[in-house]
Amino acid sequence: MHSTPGSKQRNKLNITVISLVIFICLCTSVFVVNVGVIAPVLVIAISCLIAMQISFIKEPTMAIWMLVFYVFTFGILGREVGGFPYGTLQEGILLLGWLTVIFTADRYEWKNLNNDFVWLLTVWLIVSILQLGNPAGASPQGWLQEIRAAALYPFLVVPLAFLLLKKNQDLNTFLYLIIGLSLLASFNGLKQQYIGLSPGEQRFLDEGGANTHLIWGKLRVFSFYSDAGQFGASQAHIALIALILALGPFKWWKRGLLLIASMIMIYGMLISGTRGALFALIIGLMLALVLSKKFKVMIVGGMVALAFIGFLKYTSIGDGNYQILRLRSALDPKEASLNVRLENQKILRTYLASRPFGGGLGVIGVWGEVYNKDKFLSTVQPDSYWVKVWAMYGIVGFILWFCIMMYILGKCCGIVWKTEDKVLRIKTMALTSGYAGILFCSYANEVINTAPSSFVVYISWVLVFISPKIEEELRNQQKNSLTQKLL
Repeated sequence: MHSTPGSKQRNKLNITVISLVIFICLCTSVFVVNVGVIAPVLVIAISCLIAMQISFIKEPTMAIWMLVFYVFTFGILGREVGGFPYGTLQEGILLLGWLTVIFTADRYEWKNLNNDFVWLLTVWLIVSILQLGNPAGASPQGWLQEIRAAALYPFLVVPLAFLLLKKNQDLNTFLYLIIGLSLLASFNGLKQQYIGLSPGEQRFLDEGGANTHLIWGKLRVFSFYSDAGQFGASQAHIALIALILALGPFKWWKRGLLLIASMIMIYGMLISGTRGALFALIIGLMLALVLSKKFKVMIVGGMVALAFIGFLKYTSIGDGNYQILRLRSALDPKEASLNVRLENQKILRTYLASRPFGGGLGVIGVWGEVYNKDKFLSTVQPDSYWVKVWAMYGIVGFILWFCIMMYILGKCCGIVWKTEDKVLRIKTMALTSGYAGILFCSYANEVINTAPSSFVVYISWVLVFISPKIEEELRNQQKNSLTQKLL
């Protein structure tokens, strides 16, 4: 067999890329010898990056799966090893993924990037870049830190996923990964609750985490995520996906395992003490009921949801249990923290009335406290990603962001509604409902901009968007299978 000119060129590019990566890494290794204790960690990281680049070239979808695995687990390194901003390695994996598709460009259908999702995220990135010139004068360093999660990650992840993901197997792999990794987080949360904390986890509390993670002497479990808020919301998100899948047309043992996984993650949500995560479940389930197209299921499901809300709001049953008591407080309009949030929003409304474009990226929240201490907005806690977008981008930017999010949600719902394959339909319904839950949960917490929930949402968008092509693939497989049987 003779190799084609395209394959020869691809092999040369692969060798060039690998050689370049190895050369850079060797030079870096020599340099870091003088760094000290961090040098061994950097050498290990560099070795991993070399191995990843090689594996990405051989199997490009590994870039997506490695990214998903890393965003769920890098908190372990940050707490137990420390000494390095491990969150920045998210960009490292994305960079290697993009280098792979650029240097092997002939493998991919670049026309797939010409879609409304990519264009909308490009517009949002441009708006975010223009915020650097916001007359409010926020620090460029704060802008640089904030733009990563606010606009850069979705801009990089979504197009990369459109290039690399295209098969039904990719959808299945994604679901296996996120459910498995979420269960791993659940078990670590149970360990924190019933066995104890690791040295790194205890250090997290000692260095200030106890202020928000020890309430009434009870631990708000955070597993290996950034905080209990992200842990609880992520657990609710993936529990919702598993629960919807458990109602799908699968073998009984698969449905049973999915139901068990969902219950474990719902318990993980409860021990996190994250009250806003309740709304991820409620909103997501309501949307799933509508998308199911089953009138009887909608009525029964709606009645069950209302009964559950009524149980929490109008009874005191279970108040002896801390998790139930805290969850019940989410529905109390007189709850102290809710009133604090509403007061903060009144203050922001007055301040932003004359600032339609907000105070700039990084002016509020964590980066506001670090880089914009001289700005008024840095003294106000957003407690909500919706509020944070409003404060940073102003009412103009918030309306644009909200319209983009709702457009994507509407587009995904339309795709699910038209899907005929029952198995594919339940999978895309689960991903769409999960996105809806996280979007509206972000009104109470910063969730949709934080790993792992943010990356799960971005890849979910892509998989739902390409599901019509996956459905066509499944139809062709069925036709081929039928043809073989007839022959």
